[in-house]
Amino acid sequence: MRAVIADDSVLLREGLARLLAEAGIETCALVGDGEALERAVAGHSPDVALVDIRMPPTFTHEGAQAALRLRETRPELAILLLSQTLESRYAATLARDHPARFGYLLKDRVLDVATLLDAIERIVGGGTVLDPEVVSHLLGRRGNGGALAALTAREHQVLELMAQGFTNAGIARTLYVHEKTVDSHISTIFTKLGLFPEVDAHRRVLAVLTWLQKTTQPGG
Repeated sequence: MRAVIADDSVLLREGLARLLAEAGIETCALVGDGEALERAVAGHSPDVALVDIRMPPTFTHEGAQAALRLRETRPELAILLLSQTLESRYAATLARDHPARFGYLLKDRVLDVATLLDAIERIVGGGTVLDPEVVSHLLGRRGNGGALAALTAREHQVLELMAQGFTNAGIARTLYVHEKTVDSHISTIFTKLGLFPEVDAHRRVLAVLTWLQKTTQPGG
């Protein structure tokens, strides 16, 4: 597996490269801004890009905007956004429009090497990974309105774990319930959200993204 790391902090990108090397992942480029990231991806064709949302020159959303452009031109590239603070607007856009091979973690989370490597493995494999704090924030922003109002507290828990990338078996272990119980909860969630089998083959992703659809407005 080959990676590109984009972050304005030299210490952070060097540290991430060292962690990846210990896990057998080659870092083919270390860059400090969005334009350099796009050039590095074009030149090296990595499997995954680890991208800081805020990079020069304005330190607002340059990294996320570069990630959006890369997603349009290189759908096969796995992208893991990293942020010091919650930035739901771009996470929502990428997760909603391009959920495959996408992840978003707060930087504090990558200090846990197992969490970082697990996230990379999942998104390179085609999955979607969202930081638990990001999921909780987005759930909170939706409040009790819309289709989610019909979900029970337990169903909210199941949906949140789905968003974090847990399989049904993983959800069952986390909640200390039988996997068949999780299957039942997910079936009910699909029904309450109007995601019937004929709607789309990826109902799981659609369920996870239901609350994201209203978080892309300015200020999100």
